[in-house]
Amino acid sequence: MSVRPVRSVLLLCWRDTGHPQGGGSEAYLQRIGAQLAASGIDVTLRTARYAGAPRDEVVDGVRINRAGGPYSIYIWAGLAMVLARIGLGPLRKVRPDVVIDTQNGLPFLARLAYGRRVVLLVHHCHRELWPVAGRWKGRFGWFVESRLSPWLHRRNQYVTVSLPSARDLTDLGVNAEHIAVVRNGLDEAPPDTLTRPRADHPRIALLSRLVPHKQIEDALHALAELRPRVPGLHLDVVGGGWWRDRLVEHARLLGVDDAVTFHGHVDDVAKHEVLQRCWVHLLPSRKEGWGLAVIEAAQHGVPTIGYRSSGGLTDSIVDGVTGLLVDDHAELVSGLERLLTDHVLRDQLGGKAQARSAEFSWQQSADAMHEVLQSLLAGQRLSGVVSPCP
Repeated sequence: MSVRPVRSVLLLCWRDTGHPQGGGSEAYLQRIGAQLAASGIDVTLRTARYAGAPRDEVVDGVRINRAGGPYSIYIWAGLAMVLARIGLGPLRKVRPDVVIDTQNGLPFLARLAYGRRVVLLVHHCHRELWPVAGRWKGRFGWFVESRLSPWLHRRNQYVTVSLPSARDLTDLGVNAEHIAVVRNGLDEAPPDTLTRPRADHPRIALLSRLVPHKQIEDALHALAELRPRVPGLHLDVVGGGWWRDRLVEHARLLGVDDAVTFHGHVDDVAKHEVLQRCWVHLLPSRKEGWGLAVIEAAQHGVPTIGYRSSGGLTDSIVDGVTGLLVDDHAELVSGLERLLTDHVLRDQLGGKAQARSAEFSWQQSADAMHEVLQSLLAGQRLSGVVSPCP
């Protein structure tokens, strides 16, 4: 018995890549959505509105429909899904074969409207991050993520982006046979940026949203400790976020504000120009699903150092081969100093990182995701790392 192909997909995510706080998880969903749209699938993304964003637009073949804010997005999206089932509301013309519900801590509960046609996309678990939301919000959020969602989606297909994130989900009681791993893809670096010379003095790149759990403060402290021993050391922070002003003030209090450049949100060319100039990429995040910035830096032969406890970085960084994984701040500082002062080791790790970066593409990720969606229509669940069929 043949199974009809996937013709329509509804994506749910609290932000899109144009959002001021959009990051790697949003890029993942939209890049894959764009590839699915290019293959002839009808793709719609429901997400939140933000200042200057139109309610409806088409980006890279994906129809984006926006409504609601940081929290009300879940209410409005839920209402839109329910109304769509009776032919009303902004999603009334969307007839999805499969729905991808992105759980950034909280799911959209699309399961209640679309049943087993829902794939739950989880980049990483938020156990360590919920306290930032406050005592009661944090407790409620963790209850939803760790208890309610695993029970509600116990028969649904899960997708995550790394093996450590898959293990975190099984620790919450999710059936390992329902968890597929579809790793991140990669946008090719602008060719001109790959031929630019390295800076003649040591520079550290840090690509990240500026929010508390990214622990940019650890990079600032490392800079303050290493500056007396590594002449001319400079830190380039690329990315924006609501924590920026506190970080700028923190750099001033540490006396390193003249050795830090906060670039903010920049376009792809500027981002890759910064990476090409730098010697090392630092990612001191408390939690990562994968770490897309690791592979972006790798394109330029720049190795990354980050925390082993972050989870996803143990998948994106091959310790001692394409970068370094460390266990605490002291190891972070010593490992960073080692990479900055040992050019032979730095070149070896950077070369291997660059070679590995060629293994990733958004087309490959989209093909793997399509295989998951098609299997779901056939009534099957996939597990493990999904390598698309040729």
